[in-house]
Amino acid sequence: MKAKNTLGLILFPAFDWAISPTHPEREERLLYTQDQILEEGIEDIDGIHFFNPGIATTKDINRVHFCYPDPETLLTESHFIAAGGMKRAFDAVLGGETDKSFALVRPPGHHAQRVVYGDRGFCIINIEAVGLEYARKKYGDRRVTIVDTDCHHGDGTEDIYWNDPDTLFISFHQDGRTLYPGTGYMEELGGPGAYGYNINIPLPPNTGDEGFQYVLENTVMPILEDFQPDLIINSAGQDNHYTDPLTNMNFSAQGYAALNHRLNPDIAVLEGGYSIQGALPYVNTGIVLAMAGLDYSGVYEPDYHLGKWKQTDRVTSQVQDIARRVLENWKNKEALAEKKFKGKKTVQRQRQVYYDTAGIMEGQIQEFKVCPDCPGVNMVHSKNDRGAQILGITIPRNACAACEKEGYHIFEDKSSSSKQKKYLQDLLNDRYLTSSD
Repeated sequence: MKAKNTLGLILFPAFDWAISPTHPEREERLLYTQDQILEEGIEDIDGIHFFNPGIATTKDINRVHFCYPDPETLLTESHFIAAGGMKRAFDAVLGGETDKSFALVRPPGHHAQRVVYGDRGFCIINIEAVGLEYARKKYGDRRVTIVDTDCHHGDGTEDIYWNDPDTLFISFHQDGRTLYPGTGYMEELGGPGAYGYNINIPLPPNTGDEGFQYVLENTVMPILEDFQPDLIINSAGQDNHYTDPLTNMNFSAQGYAALNHRLNPDIAVLEGGYSIQGALPYVNTGIVLAMAGLDYSGVYEPDYHLGKWKQTDRVTSQVQDIARRVLENWKNKEALAEKKFKGKKTVQRQRQVYYDTAGIMEGQIQEFKVCPDCPGVNMVHSKNDRGAQILGITIPRNACAACEKEGYHIFEDKSSSSKQKKYLQDLLNDRYLTSSD
């Protein structure tokens, strides 16, 4: 058997890291998948290659995050290796080794936002963002679409790319009114430099294969056709599965495989998915076969029965309405941005962020400069309930000279509180400074 698309697989179960021995996010998530892949003979298929992950560096992390007090204090070796697995996935594709790649790694990352004080939603750093920004520096800038199919809203990835017009973020997830993290509404469309390029598709509980395929075909694919990305990344969380213990959706392994076949991502990364025996081995096998361009029609869960998990007419109607409204927002994004930001020089966004595992509450004020020549320098003022205070300044990758200068001026200004730690993330020149440097 020969793969139609050559595929690189990076597998890292992270044996030395767990929130607790019985926590849903533990090493068995990937051990059962590893066994299934071996049993199905995936490693013997011509064109499917297994790669070891690398190790991300502190510089890789700092391109994406403001870690307080620093990455070395917050992260374990497993986090650096999981992010290194994403770097390896990008290297495989952009370096020409394989057509596609799939990083089957943990811990996951899509709840990790720009500011990091600790663990939230089982995530500390955003491994796909770390991999993407590494790839942009090594291989040149790319127009990228990240399609997050995890059941939970990808609020971390949304936050990181909120004001980046070259990164289209699409998240379809269980409605935040019914599931952690309680965000991801259709009205959350992005910052002034990228309004409309943050797309949330909040789906009702009990959405099944039919609903996901409808959203993909009638909303996601038309948007991708308009955006024309150079690279598509699937943030492939698998907790939409009908057996997942943390969620309320009815997606199947066949549905996941068909979605990947139609979406045709260049790179996929495992996010959530906590049905360790009932879902993950079958879903991951289906995704592997679909990405390799092979027949996945025989991949079924032992308890799968379409009638049991069939989507109701009420859910179907809700999904169709949501898909229509999301597409309308995309088509009208320029007019909506003009109405929202006309005449403004800066835009502020106030947020509360709870670190559910670490037990930390954070308050933020984000400030975005409205610039006609680039996405604009931006800042995040952050405090947490343990006394930490930071000011994070980001100069975007394609900053104009005025925004570059302003970013350094803000960082060098001595008038701010001595209790506040400053970070400068200069993506234009690939520099990262702190007030303690």
